[in-house]
Amino acid sequence: MNSPQDLKLNELLAALPADVQLRLKPQLKSMNMPLGQVLSESGDSPQHVFFPTTAIVSLLFVSENGETSEVAVVGREGLVGISVFMGGGSTTSRAVVQCAGQGFRLDAGKMRDEFDLGGAAMHLMLRYTQALITQMAQTAVCNRHHSLDQQLCRWLLLNLDRLEGSELVMTQELIAANLGVRREGVTEAALHLQEAGLIRYARGHITVLDRPALEARTCECYAVVKREYDRLLPQRLAG
Repeated sequence: MNSPQDLKLNELLAALPADVQLRLKPQLKSMNMPLGQVLSESGDSPQHVFFPTTAIVSLLFVSENGETSEVAVVGREGLVGISVFMGGGSTTSRAVVQCAGQGFRLDAGKMRDEFDLGGAAMHLMLRYTQALITQMAQTAVCNRHHSLDQQLCRWLLLNLDRLEGSELVMTQELIAANLGVRREGVTEAALHLQEAGLIRYARGHITVLDRPALEARTCECYAVVKREYDRLLPQRLAG
């Protein structure tokens, strides 16, 4: 389980100035994030924000007939619950843990209080929100204009960026639900990547064998998102 001393495991928390970290440490609660846990539902007014450390959370749009499509992923680089400080009050997406791990939980009121102080924390959260919006917009472009093979490559790379190592524990059913496509399409696309020597897939475990080739095979959407995150969220203290 994470301890308050592990704030560096989440890149947003690690980028906060020391005085802000000192204020937030007593308020941050360590938590396990098991696979499938729903952190918030569409239409909810979140009571907490979540800072994943080793978990990955999928933000999903849920249609009236229950079908889902992923709009963004959040891991150690960010937080779940931007509506808490952006003023909207509620969210239009469901937040579900898609890769089990750990993280921190912070009361929504405490997050709003810190944001309302202005300064470094506010600017960091706004930059993160801009990066997240870029990911959402680029996901929509990718789903509309690019092949399933390219979408799968982008999705694998985004998830790898939020994990240690080169292995994902993910079923084809879950990938299909996230991408909003049929399972058979994911099976075929994964088989193509495996035959090309880019990945190894077995029993829900995907191991990336050749990341540079995977990056070369995907569309420009992954690079657009990564550049924006790197530009807006550099590895330094917020300011």
